[in-house]
Amino acid sequence: MDEEVTIIDNNTKIEKIKNFFINNKKKILIITSTALILLIGYFSFDEIKNRKKIKLANQFNIAVTGYENGKNNKIKENLENIINEQDATYSPLALYFLIDNNLIEDQDKINKFFDVLINDTNLDNEIKNLIIYKKALYNSDFIDENELIKMLNPLINSKSLWQSHGLYLIAEYFFSKNEDKKAKEFFNKIVNLKNVNNDIKIKAQKRLNRDLSE
Repeated sequence: MDEEVTIIDNNTKIEKIKNFFINNKKKILIITSTALILLIGYFSFDEIKNRKKIKLANQFNIAVTGYENGKNNKIKENLENIINEQDATYSPLALYFLIDNNLIEDQDKINKFFDVLINDTNLDNEIKNLIIYKKALYNSDFIDENELIKMLNPLINSKSLWQSHGLYLIAEYFFSKNEDKKAKEFFNKIVNLKNVNNDIKIKAQKRLNRDLSE
């Protein structure tokens, strides 16, 4: 008797499940189709990103190898194209290579590329801060103190790993202009920071002790 009841219960459950699928067939098809489309889209997008990354890696390596071998044809153009692709890895590398090897003399053009990285490229926050620092370093010989401080504000007013580097750049800027009072102010800020790069702190302390002790 118990077995018969169990069989009936099981049959009832199966029937309910069948009826559920029959009654909700359209909804289930829509849900599963949507999920499938999303999965395909996700993996397709991931594959496209990987292909793009590989392509940019090849373009960058070809440009670097070509430059080292003295084949400068279209190297600058290729590196500029890599920057404009707004890739988190190869766009910064391309800009650094252009700057380090003096392949672009136009300061405005270099700054536009810096802005592509800072404003338009999806970067880790500390990588972006490093690029802000590099932009300030690149421009430090050409701009006045207000422009330099404005450029470095995202660093010096934050808890960034590059905060002390930004402060040191400003301090050295003032020291080079013989503005000892302002230089001392920024060197002291570095020395008094809680989380400070140790090498930068040592340099700042040496500058204070050796050149700004009065």
